[in-house]
Amino acid sequence: MGKDVEVQEQGGEFSAKDYQDPPPAPLFDLDELTKWSLYRAVIAEFVATLLFLYITVLTIIGYSRQSDTTIKGNTECDGVGVLGIAWAFGGMIFILVYCTAGISGGHINPAVTFGLFVGRKVSLIRAFLYIVAQCLGAICGAGLAKGFQTSYYNRYKGGVNTVSDGYSKGTALGAEIIGTFVLVYTVFSATDPKRSARDSHVPVLAPLPIGFAVFMVHLATIPVTGTGINPARSFGPAVIFNNEKAWDDQVNSIKHIISCQTHALLIL
Repeated sequence: MGKDVEVQEQGGEFSAKDYQDPPPAPLFDLDELTKWSLYRAVIAEFVATLLFLYITVLTIIGYSRQSDTTIKGNTECDGVGVLGIAWAFGGMIFILVYCTAGISGGHINPAVTFGLFVGRKVSLIRAFLYIVAQCLGAICGAGLAKGFQTSYYNRYKGGVNTVSDGYSKGTALGAEIIGTFVLVYTVFSATDPKRSARDSHVPVLAPLPIGFAVFMVHLATIPVTGTGINPARSFGPAVIFNNEKAWDDQVNSIKHIISCQTHALLIL
């Protein structure tokens, strides 16, 4: 919570906030549909999610190939490893949020968009169009990755999210709920309007903590689910790979929805 500044003036005492909250976004804002800025933002979300899936899926496939011991000369220690995959996801989020923050807010994730909608940061119309653009971008990004490396994509399961052997769906659900909470909480904290007033002496580049949050969550949950925390990231590869187990574990999608609602309500 932001601190209040007590001011004494001419014997009168009053308190004034040292920050200004932006007004809540309207639930329905039909005027947005007439503005180019909305469609530019939707295009930015589509392109950003496409690039995010393309780079990260190819990173997963590349690691899987390099560490495939059935290929002569390969060892399990070859490739970027789990650490490298986590860096790819976190680094891409940092880059893409930085690039699109001034256009669309840099959501790149339906969970983030839904949380911001519940927090009255975006309207229902904008949230809906963002989520559609993100899911379509994810499908196109995964499809582009498959187009460039079809044989490896099919052989190494296209980077889809599935529950790993040895873990129950309940464990996977818990891991994803906590992981998505970490991400959405970081987004709200890094973009808090009170921060500039309270911590004006601390320079904060919002994409940096958001990218690091994605990186840290991946380190923790890659062994469990491959790490979703982004419904579009799970949905895109599942559509392109189209495997029964992948779709079955898209109960992961339901878990993402539960995650979004839980985090948004907890934050508020």
